[in-house]
Amino acid sequence: MIKGPFCLLIGLFSLLAVAGGYGQKAFIKVVDQKNQEPVAFAHVCFEGLHSGSPKYSLTSIEGSVPNEITEISKIVVSYVGYSTYVDTIRPGESLNVQLHPKVLNMDEVVITGQYTPERADKSIYKVEVIGSRQIEQKAATNMAELLKDQSTMRVTQDGVLGTSLRIQGMSGENVKFLQDGVPLIGRLNGNFDLNQINLFNVDHVEVIEGPMSVIYGSNALAGVINIITKENKSSLLNLTANTYAESVGVYNFDAAVSFNHKKNGFSIDGGRNFFGGYSPVDTSRSQTFKPRRQYFFDSLYTFTTSILKFKVSGDYFNELLLDQGPLLSPYFETAFDNNFTTVRYSARADASIKLPKSHFINVLGSWSGYSRVRQTYYKDLTTLNENLVPQSWAQDTTTINNLIARGTYAKSNPDHKLNYQAGFDISIERGTGKKIADYEQQIGDYAAFISLKWDIVKSLSLQPGLRLIYNTNYGAPLVCALSAKWNLAEVLNLRFSYSRGFRAPSIKELYLVFVDVNHNVLGNPDLQAEKSNNFNLNLNWAMEKKKSAWSMDAGIFYNLINNVILLAQTGNSLEYQYENVSRYKSAGVQVGCTYSIYPAFKFQIGFAETGITGSPEDDTPYVPFKWSSELTLSPSYHFGKPDVTLSLYYKYTGSAPQLLIEDKVITWGWIDPYNTMDFTAGKGFWNSRIKLSAGVTVRIVAEMVIRTSAGGVLSL
Repeated sequence: MIKGPFCLLIGLFSLLAVAGGYGQKAFIKVVDQKNQEPVAFAHVCFEGLHSGSPKYSLTSIEGSVPNEITEISKIVVSYVGYSTYVDTIRPGESLNVQLHPKVLNMDEVVITGQYTPERADKSIYKVEVIGSRQIEQKAATNMAELLKDQSTMRVTQDGVLGTSLRIQGMSGENVKFLQDGVPLIGRLNGNFDLNQINLFNVDHVEVIEGPMSVIYGSNALAGVINIITKENKSSLLNLTANTYAESVGVYNFDAAVSFNHKKNGFSIDGGRNFFGGYSPVDTSRSQTFKPRRQYFFDSLYTFTTSILKFKVSGDYFNELLLDQGPLLSPYFETAFDNNFTTVRYSARADASIKLPKSHFINVLGSWSGYSRVRQTYYKDLTTLNENLVPQSWAQDTTTINNLIARGTYAKSNPDHKLNYQAGFDISIERGTGKKIADYEQQIGDYAAFISLKWDIVKSLSLQPGLRLIYNTNYGAPLVCALSAKWNLAEVLNLRFSYSRGFRAPSIKELYLVFVDVNHNVLGNPDLQAEKSNNFNLNLNWAMEKKKSAWSMDAGIFYNLINNVILLAQTGNSLEYQYENVSRYKSAGVQVGCTYSIYPAFKFQIGFAETGITGSPEDDTPYVPFKWSSELTLSPSYHFGKPDVTLSLYYKYTGSAPQLLIEDKVITWGWIDPYNTMDFTAGKGFWNSRIKLSAGVTVRIVAEMVIRTSAGGVLSL
């Protein structure tokens, strides 16, 4: 008689237990893989495999988020400084996600030069990734501030032309600058003003040093710098704002908003930068570093499905640079002032399509515009009246437009030994202005290329490539390249690359006349195209063990360029014209080491030695190599509980030789050595949602000018 009720009671408790079990919520728990601490405010995106509808969430302070999906879904978990986690999850399923921190960026996904996005350590090219965390620690606001501490890069400053770059002993004209794969236009004196490339909306920067002529064509002899902008891939709504100030008169502000709705993504951002000018010796008028004001605006729309990603974007940039002239004698009450207004704008559209059997199509089109307006005023400092100078030499507008189309078809399957990529490139550049010969000039560049990647064995890969070019102004050779990657051991990789290069002179080198108080540069329509042979060898060792990580890089490079284009002094000692130098060589070695103790300490050191030489004619011997050295140090330490990061960036830049030519005779100029040091302290608030950085910048600089072998000074 007791048995029946007792069994009924047991059954009732069992039903309650089951019901209680089914009533419990399922959670996704996100933790740091190395220290097992929760990752708060990580982005979690659920995308239904059947409906395709996304759902966005943020993890709590405890690193958890409830699983409230109603169908089997793809789950994507991401957070700055960690590798993105991708998996599938069922309704009611709990999941523990361990995010792997990117200690050495070995598993950073890169796209520059790849058939499809690929981990950096798997790439056949040596790709250096400068991530958002490093940008944040440096408190860098433009590309000049970001690259000035790189051991193989030399950043130089001109008061009017801005900041320029040299890589491996080659000028910025041989460095291809891309933004999301689209070439940037608007060079002055052969170089981009890196101060005009803002970092307010940059996710990371990918750098490949060495020849990339087959994939990216002209201007890629020294390397490629690809600026990857931010995309909100994992949150419903994201708002950010930044402000930056320096004691020398820098005041910057920017803001961005992005949101997602189903398969659509939208973002809008913009800002204003201001610099009041600076001189080591205060002259109150003609300053070494000119005052400038910048406005910038970007917008982006994305449509994403499992097989298609379509993007449309546009950007606008406006800079006013004020070149205040010295007071004029005899009464020192008047002066000539120049206003330089630079405007850049572009519209881009690209589509990436996944086809069956690991085939991919990518197509992009871009229209870019660039204009630089010079206005000269005669200013009376007693009345503050200013009048536009009526002479034609004092006013000018130069405009450059560039139409680009690019398409690739690729097979990329890591399980197959043979993969390939084929594509086309079209670039049509048109320049107009009074400083351009005959007011208007146009150059077209049409190319087709193919590249094969052959994994001979698991540890050895070869990638040959060919590029066929038709240039409307110059006959172009068949450009070929060969890259190789050999995994000598699991933690040791050897990379080699060779490429022939071709670069047609730009419109500015051919036709532009640039004259102001400090510059008198003439174009040369008789220039020949540059042709080159480029070699790079790199050995990389990297290892992670528990919370420690080590990496070492050693590389050598050798570049031989025929008909390199340099500025040459004419009969007038103040006038310079672009000329061909028959043969030019650059060679060097670079070594770098990184040591990390996660998550607190990171130390990097780098050294580079670069030499250049040249010969003005084919039958004349090379002048002896001249060498320059660079040393970089950058330790950083993070204090966990107060969320404070201290970072130091130091660079010694040795005397740099400059090859000069006058009347077919090579002479040497030198840029004096200098030291730079940046110290920053960053503090996070509200679990790093709000971040405050403060720092000190020290420049121990001799004169940032070129000293010629005859004892003169050349300001370029």
